[in-house]
Parts: sequence; structure tokens; C-alpha cells
Amino acid sequence: MSTARAERLVNLVLALLSTRQYLTAEKIRGIVPGYGDAASDDAYFRMFERDKTELRELGIPLETGRNSAFDAIEGYRIARRDYELGEIDLAPDEAAAVALASRLWDSPELTGQAQGALVKLRAAGLEVDDQAPTVVEPRVRAEPAFGPLLAAVQNGQAVRFEYRRSGSPERIMRTLEPWGVVSWRARWYVVGHDRDRGATRCFRLSRVTGQVRAVGKPGEVQRPEGVNLLKLVTSTVESEPAPVTVARVWVADGRAAGVRRRGTVVGRATVDGEEGDLVEIGLLYPESAADWISAQGPDVVVLEPDVLAKSVQDRLEAVVARQVSAR
Repeated sequence: MSTARAERLVNLVLALLSTRQYLTAEKIRGIVPGYGDAASDDAYFRMFERDKTELRELGIPLETGRNSAFDAIEGYRIARRDYELGEIDLAPDEAAAVALASRLWDSPELTGQAQGALVKLRAAGLEVDDQAPTVVEPRVRAEPAFGPLLAAVQNGQAVRFEYRRSGSPERIMRTLEPWGVVSWRARWYVVGHDRDRGATRCFRLSRVTGQVRAVGKPGEVQRPEGVNLLKLVTSTVESEPAPVTVARVWVADGRAAGVRRRGTVVGRATVDGEEGDLVEIGLLYPESAADWISAQGPDVVVLEPDVLAKSVQDRLEAVVARQVSAR
């Protein structure tokens, strides 16, 4: 969101909170800074409609109504009783759960939002210990494409990205009007209208390669009414066949014991002048193994299938790219 739009939304909320009467769109145009810059009446009303939608999506209770029976035009206001946060009262175990939840996210976008939630809780007088030690601390990992796709959904903007289909190393450019990002069975999916296919499609974020680029103007994409994103994902995923795939990998001598335990040594081979074992591993979802195989670095090399080799390569290239950009 641009700084100008963020300031305009804040000013709009303050204006609607400061009055008990309903303010018409024309009156709002005259008192809220930012709307006076609209080039025409149509431009203003389009801007105002987008802002109203944004406020409602943020959970702000925007009311419509008339101040009297003689008013011909409806106005808008925000009732303080519905807007202001009530008293927060969490039991010790609930406060501990909130603190743990803030430490789950393993992505910059959601880590920042989780920490912001803790700040708001402390500001409300609730002490939350987010440094307490835990025996087991799980992590919720978001794919690199998560942030750009979530931003595109919030901005109502189409995106383009390269995508690998299931069981294929081939990368295909797709153009999508995203409606939402959801999680199902520990995997992230984006759902929307595929412009290339002219139909509704679900894309697994782990198969999105390279950068996600926004196309077109913000506000052009609207999520259809009554669409159940999770239902679309579950129906798509459950219809996909899931045969067991045998992956063949090379493992350096004395390295990657965890990989060896998952498979069977079937021979010996030399890779880049280094001796190692050939290991075969049965995988229900080959791409899901890319994370823990790529974590082995040069100690494990995927020989087949190609789709798994490409997935590992994508992750290693992403690591190198982040290191280069950090210099």
C-alpha cells in the first residue's frame, strides 16, 4: 500500500470515528485529506469505493445509514463501541500460547506481524513472555512466493510467475488473478483465475520458481462472492494421483546419515571426483523432499527424477541469491 493511500485511510477512519452522524460521500470528499486530489467525480467515487472495501477487509465496522427519514442519500460512520478493542483477559496458559505462536513463523512477512501483535497486547496491559524456553518449538515455514502473492491479493492485482507442474521439471509462465492464499496439509496454495487457461486454478507455492511479478493496475482483481478457497484447494489436491516415486541420489561417503536412513544403498558412484553411495528412496510426494535434501548442500546430489533435481536446484539458487543480495 502506498504512503498516500495509507494516510488517506487513516484520515478517513478518524473522520468517521469523530462524528455520531452519518457523513455522505460528498461531505467526506470535502473534509478528508487526499480525496480532493481526485481528477473527477468518477475518479473520486472509484477511490472511495476501494477505500471502503479496504476498511471492511481490515475488519473495521463501517456502517451505512441516514441521519433522518428526510435524507435522500445514505452516509457512513464508525461506531466506537464496535471499533474499540475490549478488555483483554488471558489466562497464563493462553498468554503462553500467544507467545509461542509469535515464534512459529519462519518468514519475514509473518514474523513482523506476529511481533506487532505482541506489542499491541503489551500496550493493552497484558504481559506476554515470548522468551520462555520450550521443549519443542515447531516452525511454520512460508515459501518465498508467499509474501508477493499475499500482497497481490491485498492489492487486487494480477501476477505472473514461472510454475512447475506436478511430476514435470518444465517451467511454464502463468498469469493469475489471485483471490487468496491458504494452507492445506502443511502446504501453501494460491487460488485464483488463471488467465492462460480461462478457469479457476490452484497453484502450490513450492512449485513457483523465480520472482512473482505484479501486472496490471491495483484494484483490478476482485474475489467473487461466495468462493470457498479452502474447498477449491482440497477438491483439487485430493483429485491428484499420488503414486510412489523412487528417487535416486548420490550421497558422499560419511555424510548425510539422515538421507541414508530413509533409503537403500544400491551401488557406488563418483560425482565431481568424489566417491559416494547411490541411494534409492521411495517418495509419495517427490517435491516435498526438496527441502530436507537441499539442506544437505553438496553432500547429496539428486540424479532422478528430474522434477526433484530441479526443485533442489531452485532452493540452492535461492540461497545463493540471498547471500549475494546481502553483501
